[in-house]
Amino acid sequence: MYMYNFSHSIFFFFFYIKMFYNMSTIMMIYFIMNNLVIFLEWEVISFNSVNIVISILLDWMSLLFMMFVFLISSVVIFYSKSYMSSDLNLSRFIILVLLFVTSMMLLIISPNIISILLGWDGLGLVSYLLVIYYQNLKSYNAGMLTALSNRIGDVFILMVISWMMNYGSWNYIFYLEFMNNDWEMKMISTMIIMAAMTKSAQIPFSSWLPAAMAAPTPVSALVHSSTLVTAGVYLLIRFNMMLLDTFFLKVLLLLSGLTMFMAGISANYEFDLKKIIALSTLSQLGLMMSILSMGLPDLAFFHLLTHAMFKALLFMCAGVIIHMMNDMQDIRFMGGMSMYIPLTSLCMNISNMALCGIPFLAGFYSKDLILDLVSFSNLNLMIFFLYYVSTGLTMFYSVRLVMYLMVNDYNLMSIYNLYDEDFTMLKSMFVLLSMSIISGSFLSWMIFYYPYMIYLPFNLKMMVIYVSLIGAFLGYLVSNMQIYSVNKFLMVYNMSNFLCMMWFMPSLSTYGLSYKILNFSQVLLKTIDMGWSEVYSGWGLISIIKKYSVFYNFYQMNNLSIYLFSFMLWIMISLLMLI
Repeated sequence: MYMYNFSHSIFFFFFYIKMFYNMSTIMMIYFIMNNLVIFLEWEVISFNSVNIVISILLDWMSLLFMMFVFLISSVVIFYSKSYMSSDLNLSRFIILVLLFVTSMMLLIISPNIISILLGWDGLGLVSYLLVIYYQNLKSYNAGMLTALSNRIGDVFILMVISWMMNYGSWNYIFYLEFMNNDWEMKMISTMIIMAAMTKSAQIPFSSWLPAAMAAPTPVSALVHSSTLVTAGVYLLIRFNMMLLDTFFLKVLLLLSGLTMFMAGISANYEFDLKKIIALSTLSQLGLMMSILSMGLPDLAFFHLLTHAMFKALLFMCAGVIIHMMNDMQDIRFMGGMSMYIPLTSLCMNISNMALCGIPFLAGFYSKDLILDLVSFSNLNLMIFFLYYVSTGLTMFYSVRLVMYLMVNDYNLMSIYNLYDEDFTMLKSMFVLLSMSIISGSFLSWMIFYYPYMIYLPFNLKMMVIYVSLIGAFLGYLVSNMQIYSVNKFLMVYNMSNFLCMMWFMPSLSTYGLSYKILNFSQVLLKTIDMGWSEVYSGWGLISIIKKYSVFYNFYQMNNLSIYLFSFMLWIMISLLMLI
C-alpha cells in the first residue's frame, strides 16, 4: 500500500515540476519577444533603517535556465521511479532531489548576493548528501572531497558579502554598470571568479567532479552534468559586465583551457563508464568558462543549455547500461549493446554525436559558433591549440566509448539477459532525446536576434572537421589496440601515469594538501604532547611523586634499623664537629 501511494506522489512531483516548466516556457518566450525584465523586492523586515529584503530577477536568461532545470529534474524524478525502485529510502531520495531543485531556483532568480549564498550553500549541502547516498567508504571520501572543495567557493562568496557592505546594498545587479574601475569591485570580481572555479571544477579544483560519480546515476544526470556544475558559469555570466577588464579573467582563460585539455586526455585513459562521462562534462565546463573569459556570455549560456540536454541523456543511458550489466561500470566488460538494447543504444549514440558536434544536433550549433569565434579572435596560438586539440579529444573519447560499448564483443558472462523494455526509463530518455536533437536550433533562433556571419579562410573554417576526423580515427585505433601498446612511447618519459591521473590532481588535493601537515602534527604529538609536556606535567609529576613515595614507604617499613643508623650517623657527625 505504501509503495502504491508513493508512486502516486512521484507522479505528483513529476507533473508539479512539469507545470512549472510550462509556465516558465510561456513566460520566457513572452519576455524574450518584448525584451522585458521584472525586478521584484519583498521587504521581510525593517528595523532601525536595516532592511532585510528578498529580491527576484525575472528576465529571459533566468526563465530560460529555469525552464531547462525544471525539464531535466522532472524527467530525472520520473526516471528514478524505475531506477531506484528497489531502494528502501526512495522518499528520502526524491525529497533530496526536490531540495536541490529549490536551491537551484534560488540561485537562478536572485540578484542579491545573500540569497545567492543560500542557493549556493544549499547546492553544496544537498550535493554532499546525494553523493554519500550509497553509504560506503568510497562514497564518504568522495562526499567529503566534494563538500570541502565547494566550501572554498562558499568562503569566497562570504568574503564578497562582507566587501559589498561598503556599497550599502547586496543587490549586485545595480553595481555592474558603473563601478568597473573601482579597486574594491576588482577584488570582488576576483573572489567571484574563484568561487565559480570551485563550483565548476576548474583547475586546481577539478578532482571532486569525477569523485562525485559515487552518487546514484539519476543524481549524476541532474546534479553533476547540467545544473550544479554550471552554477559557477551562470554566476560569471551574471557578473560578466564587471569582470571584463580584470587581469584574473585572462588567468581564467588559461586555466579553463587547460581544464578542457586535461579532461579530454584523462577521459581517453579511463575505463569507468560514469567517470568518462564526468570527464567529458569537465571538458565542456572548461569550454564554457573559456568562451566566457573571452567576453562572450551569451554564447557560454547557449552552450550551457544545449550541453545540459545531451549530457543528462548520456548519464541516463549509462544508468540503464549499468543496470543491465549487474552494476558493472567497467567498459572493458561491455560490448555489442546495440544488438540487445537498441533504443537505449540509439539515445546513447545520438547524445554522443551531439557532444561531438555532429551537424544539426544540439551540440553543433553552440560548439561550431564557439570555435569559429575563437578562430576569428586575436588570441595567441596556445589558446587556439587548446581549443582545437580539446575538440579533437572529445571526438577521440566519444568514438572510443562507442567502440567499446556498441561494436566490440560482450565480455561479462556467458549467461546474460539484456532487455530494453523498461518504459519508464525509455519515456524519460526520449523526452531528452528530442531536446538533444532540436534544442540547438531553436535556442540559436531565440537567443541570437540576428545571424552571425563569420568569414574565415577555407582551411581555418574546415579546421573543426579536420580535428574531428583525426580524433575519430585515433579513437577507432585505440579501441582496437592492446591496453599497454598505447602507452609504450609515453612510458619512456614516465608520462602515462601523469596523463592517466588527471595530472595528479586527485592526489594533490587530498594527500598532497594533508600529508605534510598530518606528518608534522604527528611529530608535534610525539615530541610535545606525548613528550616534553608529559615530562613537566602529567606522567612526569606522577613518576617523581611515585619515586619519593616508594622511598618514604621504605623508610617507614624499616624504621628501627634506619633510626639506629641515623643515630650513629648523627653521633659520628657530632664527634667530628667537636674535634
